[in-house]
Amino acid sequence: MTTTEIYPAVEETAEKIASMEIRGAATIATGAARALRTQAAESTASEPAAFEREMRAAARHLLDTRPTAVSLPNSLRYVLERMEGHTVEELRVSTVAGADEFCERLDTAQDDLGAVGANRLNDGDSVLFHCHSTDVMSCIEVAREQGKDLHAIVKETRPRKQGQITARQLRELGVSVTFIVDGAAGRYLDDADHVFVGADSIAADGSVVNKIGTRSLAVIARERDTPIVVAAQTLKLAPTTLSGHSVEIEMRDESEVISEDDRAEIGDIEVENPAFDVTPPRYVDAIVTERGQFPPESIVVLMRELFGEQTSTPWQEPA
Repeated sequence: MTTTEIYPAVEETAEKIASMEIRGAATIATGAARALRTQAAESTASEPAAFEREMRAAARHLLDTRPTAVSLPNSLRYVLERMEGHTVEELRVSTVAGADEFCERLDTAQDDLGAVGANRLNDGDSVLFHCHSTDVMSCIEVAREQGKDLHAIVKETRPRKQGQITARQLRELGVSVTFIVDGAAGRYLDDADHVFVGADSIAADGSVVNKIGTRSLAVIARERDTPIVVAAQTLKLAPTTLSGHSVEIEMRDESEVISEDDRAEIGDIEVENPAFDVTPPRYVDAIVTERGQFPPESIVVLMRELFGEQTSTPWQEPA
């Protein structure tokens, strides 16, 4: 194979991330780390420099699939920064170990986060959900294990209707569910004790990038005095925002919004399908992580503790 060829396991993972067959920040990050592990384990490179080029190329290929999924570069950064050695075998062993360590830490992070988030919930609470988040579901699962009876109000979350995934998993946990269209959220907020959402990424100023519709929900929730809680592992913190970089908002294919036949019938229109929006920190009550619960304005302290003042891009070719 050539020094920059991508192994099939990496290609397959990249395709699944791009198509959202692999979704959710933790799942994306784990998939990417395991793909790098496979690339390292199966590499036939004979020179250390060739091995390193392969790994960087594989990481870039994975990175290109979801520009806003901050967990993806964080996982790549974790694995590649642990790639060290003077021989191919040393580089291979260190990379595989880094990927294994990352996945092991991620396994416990969600359980720890769930325990923190469950403390916000009381027996008999009603919770409104937007989209689907494995971190949010972890909070609910722990609360149910503690014997708390909960009711859920679940938004359908168009255009991909991820709310159906949330509703199904809540029912599996024994939570009663009221399923609503997105536009009905304002009507049902008076019945909710909390709003729980996940995050695609969190900026240094505490702004939350999440599924489109989160910001409008948060604004209405603030007006109704309904607390909005963001459940997000530290994996979702966006370290590049420490240096002033903004988080890119992914624009998805218009076919998710309207069919070709319907568009042709309507006439000449412009269709936009932003996957995410940005909720300012003033609309968020708390960010729950595996490291504890934080007011959004103080998340920068945790981010600096974890990532320092500067962030690296080990997937780039050295100048």
